[in-house]
Amino acid sequence: MTDGKHKRILIVEDEPSIADNITYALSTDGFEPHWCSTGSEALAEIKNNAFSLVILDIGLPDINGFELARRIQGERDLPVIFLTARSDEIDRVAGLELGADDYVTKPFSPRELAARVRAVLRRTTNHEGIALKKDGPRLPFEIYDKRLRISYYGEPLSLTRYEYRLLHLLVTHPGRVYSRDRLMELVWEEPDMSLDRTVDTHIKVLRQKLKNVNSEEEAIITHRGTGYSLKEY
Repeated sequence: MTDGKHKRILIVEDEPSIADNITYALSTDGFEPHWCSTGSEALAEIKNNAFSLVILDIGLPDINGFELARRIQGERDLPVIFLTARSDEIDRVAGLELGADDYVTKPFSPRELAARVRAVLRRTTNHEGIALKKDGPRLPFEIYDKRLRISYYGEPLSLTRYEYRLLHLLVTHPGRVYSRDRLMELVWEEPDMSLDRTVDTHIKVLRQKLKNVNSEEEAIITHRGTGYSLKEY
C-alpha cells in the first residue's frame, strides 16, 4: 500500500538498525523518511525543514524524549508517535498527556508502524499547521488543533471558545451553508439555551476580527433567510 504521497517523516532514533527498518517500511509506503540519531539534530531539522509527522524514541542519548517532544511542539504543531523500550503505564500516560498521537512499544513491526503513521496522518489532515486546501489555491486559514488556535493570513486570532468552534467548523467546510439552528447544534454545548441572535452576535465579532487582519476580504458570507458559510477560495 503506497499512500504516503511523499510526505516527509522525521525519525528520531539512536539505534541504526531500528531506524533502517523504519526507513525501509516508510519508503515502501511512499513516504520520505529522514533519520536523526539525536535530539539536537532533530531540533535543527524541525527548525529548518517541513515535516508531516515525527516518530520519536523516548530513550535518546542526549535528551529525554518527552522533553524533546515539548520542544518540537514549541516549534511546530506536528503529530508525534512515541517509540519506547518500556511498556510502563506511566510512560504511556506521560506521552499521551504531552499530546502524543500514538505510542508504540519495542519490539514492533515496521509495517505496523507505517500503518499507524498513515492512520495518524488521516486523523490529523489539515490540522498540523499546514493551510487547508481545496483543489486549487491555499486557504488563508491555518488550524492548530492541539493549541486551539486559528491563524488568518499568518496572523493568530484571539478567539473565545465558541468563536474558535464556530470558525473551525466554517473553515473546515468552505462553501457549505449552515443555518443558525444547525450552527447552534454543532457548536454550542446547550443549544436549547441559546438564541438565534447568539449566532449572529458571534458571526459579527468573528467578521470584525477577520477584518482587522484583512479589511479587503469578506470571508464569512451571509445567506439571507438561510444562514452562513465560509467563502470558497
